[in-house]
Amino acid sequence: MLHLLWLIPALPLAGFAALVLLRPGKRAAAAVGVGSVGLSALLSAWAALVFLLSPPPGHAYTQTLWTWMRAAGFRSEVALRLDALSLVMVLVVTFVGFLIHLYSAEFMSDDEGYGRFFAYMNLFVSSMLILVLAADLLLLYLGWEGVGLCSYLLIGFWYRDPANGRAARKAFLVTRIGDTAMAVGIFLIFTDLGTLDIQGLMQRAAGQWPPGSGLAVAAAALLLGGALGKSAQLPLQTWLPDAMAGPTPVSALIHAATMVTAGVYLIARTNVLFTLAPPVQLAVAVIGALTLLLAACSALTQWDIKRVLAYSTISQIGYMFLALGVGAWSAAIFHFMTHAFFKALLFLAAGAVIQALHEEHSIFKMGGLRHELPVTFWTFLIGAASLSALPIVTAGFYSKDLILWQAWSSAGGSPWLWAAGLTGALLTSLYAFRVVFIVFFGPSRGLVRRRPGPAITVPLVLLAFLSVTGGWLELPPALGNLPLLSTLLETALPAAGHTAGGPRAELALGAVAAAVSLLGLYLAYRFFLRRPQGQEQHGALGVVHRFWLFGWGFDWCYDRLLTGPYVWLARGGKDDVIDLFYQAVAWLGRVSSSGLSLTESGRVRWYAAGLALGAAIAFAVVVWS
Repeated sequence: MLHLLWLIPALPLAGFAALVLLRPGKRAAAAVGVGSVGLSALLSAWAALVFLLSPPPGHAYTQTLWTWMRAAGFRSEVALRLDALSLVMVLVVTFVGFLIHLYSAEFMSDDEGYGRFFAYMNLFVSSMLILVLAADLLLLYLGWEGVGLCSYLLIGFWYRDPANGRAARKAFLVTRIGDTAMAVGIFLIFTDLGTLDIQGLMQRAAGQWPPGSGLAVAAAALLLGGALGKSAQLPLQTWLPDAMAGPTPVSALIHAATMVTAGVYLIARTNVLFTLAPPVQLAVAVIGALTLLLAACSALTQWDIKRVLAYSTISQIGYMFLALGVGAWSAAIFHFMTHAFFKALLFLAAGAVIQALHEEHSIFKMGGLRHELPVTFWTFLIGAASLSALPIVTAGFYSKDLILWQAWSSAGGSPWLWAAGLTGALLTSLYAFRVVFIVFFGPSRGLVRRRPGPAITVPLVLLAFLSVTGGWLELPPALGNLPLLSTLLETALPAAGHTAGGPRAELALGAVAAAVSLLGLYLAYRFFLRRPQGQEQHGALGVVHRFWLFGWGFDWCYDRLLTGPYVWLARGGKDDVIDLFYQAVAWLGRVSSSGLSLTESGRVRWYAAGLALGAAIAFAVVVWS
């Protein structure tokens, strides 16, 4: 069955082509858009069953489709590689992507761009699948640029609003900074190692680059630049909150299963390069820790329900970077999986609330919705509980607890990194239940005009189920000791080494993390339900509130330190000497056009005379020569 691996990314790509070329009606567009991703999910499940029951040699299967380029010793093949890491990624992308597509069939039913929406979504899923299945960096970069293009198209989907266009351009340009760094890194790797095959280059790097060498550090740092842009980590995180301009299913797909997790996958896939560059790997952990704290603080102050979840995504990706930085590769992928479940659930449930209240986004104009929208309430509550890592009963608890434990105990960990993760857990629980209590409790502030139908409700229920049970794939020693996921992933990723603590220490730290999560819930109850706080803040607290509300001033700084000076220089240089040549060419074109237009008099006799004169001149030239 593994020989059909190519169909997994090809089916959504074929769906995109059919939607673009045939332009079917709404019902057919939904069938093609949802069905192609659904078939891809079924093929992924079948491939996973075959892979697990009858593992291929070396626990990896490579399918070479054709040779893409061959010149001057360079050879690049369109080849797909399925191992434990890409298998987990493919399963999450296709199944979560399918549920989001199914939800979209109802959510977008009144939109005039229905077919165009599914075309972009199918291309998005196909690009992400190419990215995670690529056997070499060049094909991976093709998928990388594909998800960047699709994010631009989908964030600016409602392009008639100029604000949406600005948000799309911002996402494209900010991520382009990281993409450029990644491209330079790919050139550096090929120049020195002579191959772009991911497994081959990691073997050569381990043999040719000593740990800490300049080439290893440079290559890892450049790849990290690409990861920071796509995964919206400091200092390239500013595009993601504005990306909420797109439809809610787009937000769910970007945040849960595709674009922002690409950076996590890139670092995990090229783990050997980062192991050979200890300063860069430490930077990954520190950036992750700082990002998760800064984004969590900003999430506490947002009034737009989708922007709360956007900052939450930045923070949770920070946890994954923290895990990657301390060498907890499997823990990062585990949290990627659980995060995909509960973050897709939260966005889709938020979309149901927004649509029910006639496109209202402000949480302060919502309230009392647990009775009006019971299914949405319970599913959103489960998603918020999993995001907050409520102990024992949520998937997020198991993945976040594993990251915190390995941030403490692994060779690359430290008490400071653990403390940052623990503080982030408190803030996460606080802002998650802030939304729950304001939106679903208290007095009703909005009239429910539309209730979700089956195509919206079914994905919510399934994602809620996964947000509870997904953590059972990796149970800690104190709760059953069932490391199924890490055992599978260790066939493709290095195992995390532990230098501190044992089962008792792990249990104690887990209890502390659980207590912190519950403390956040209690504080949210006290501040936002029992004694609700107003939207306005005053004094020093108001200054901090506004500072966090506007993302710690990063956009302000970039506008004044980078964008403003660049625009000033561009305007100042628009009439420089270099432009004189091009202006002269344009002037000559205008003059020539004006002169030729005089010959268009509409007098047929003059046209005939001109033709005769031209023929005579041509004849004379031939005779003379």
